[in-house]
Amino acid sequence: MSAQQTGATTTATTMVMPPPLSRAEGVEPLIAVRDFKVHFSLGGGTVWDKLTGGSAVKRVVKAVDGVSFDIFPGETLGLVGESGCGKSTLGRAILRLTDPTSGHVLFRGRDLAHLSPREMRAERRHLQMIFQDPYASLNPRMTVGQIIGEPLDTFRIATGREREARVRELMETVGLSPRFVKRYPHEFSGGQRQRIGIARALTANPDFIVADEPISALDVSIQAQIMNLMERLQRERNLTYLFISHDLRAIRHVSDRVAVMYLGKLVELADAKTVYDDPLMPYTRALISAVPVPDPEVEATRQRVVLQGDVPSPINPPPGCRFHTRCPYVIQACKEHVPPLAEIKPNHFAACIRISPDQPDIEKVAPGDAPGLKNSGRVIAQ
Repeated sequence: MSAQQTGATTTATTMVMPPPLSRAEGVEPLIAVRDFKVHFSLGGGTVWDKLTGGSAVKRVVKAVDGVSFDIFPGETLGLVGESGCGKSTLGRAILRLTDPTSGHVLFRGRDLAHLSPREMRAERRHLQMIFQDPYASLNPRMTVGQIIGEPLDTFRIATGREREARVRELMETVGLSPRFVKRYPHEFSGGQRQRIGIARALTANPDFIVADEPISALDVSIQAQIMNLMERLQRERNLTYLFISHDLRAIRHVSDRVAVMYLGKLVELADAKTVYDDPLMPYTRALISAVPVPDPEVEATRQRVVLQGDVPSPINPPPGCRFHTRCPYVIQACKEHVPPLAEIKPNHFAACIRISPDQPDIEKVAPGDAPGLKNSGRVIAQ
């Protein structure tokens, strides 16, 4: 996306992301996130930082700290990582449900991160969200018909009989009987409530939907139904998803590409099959190794990658690579240099100075070597 097309700063246009492996070169992204940051001030003065020799630092939670990626029309980008890594905050901030600290979110040439409230309101019908909790996200005092029809009223899309017909049509689309239109959320099961949330997200005919862990609160027997429903809707309506989850099996099932997040930063980005079959980052390998294999013999013999230590505090993340406190391949340079998200293999990006296009396998890199410091491949500016 060029500066002429976006009207954004030159800094934003120098960060070029690759298209998905299944797409031709030159496809313009629907959503382009550039050097995006979301910090939360805790107030209360300063806190002592042991990693910097006891100096005082401000109490700021760096939930999202310099993230750049693209989402292309009709694709699903899966966003995965441990709890607390900033996934949900990133999704909400893209839609301006949470105000970003800095950076850019380009949607069809407009920078959502810098629109006024009135300008953002005009874009909201194209940008919707499916929330994690299918009960807390629904107003218990409103009927299903009122919940689903509310966007029709907000954006003045339909009224009267046309509105009623639209609500009933959406209920049928997501697998709910129109006979339930006057029922309240507490009268439905968890899976049915999530279908109501999906119907509400579809009401304004959006182009882009952030699905924030849409299956994590559901029974396992219902999760597959919801994922299949979302895939069908994507095909029928040409929807584009950011699918956020900590469930790697779900991410693999629904995603075209996968972005792996750790402590506010992206550490790996590639085609979904590539990430699962050939992960580059030790963190990604640890996540994938934690996924159970539905074969008792394989499960009994496979080796788990167990990381030592806990995730550092986002209030005061470690210097250099944020993963270095738990990485089994850490060297001194990892503590001093912030690794850029760079192209290690074709359309496969990773943030690690211990690997490079010439030496992509971290297990084969010479002890103490950091070939990524001399990486000349494509780099996503952080």
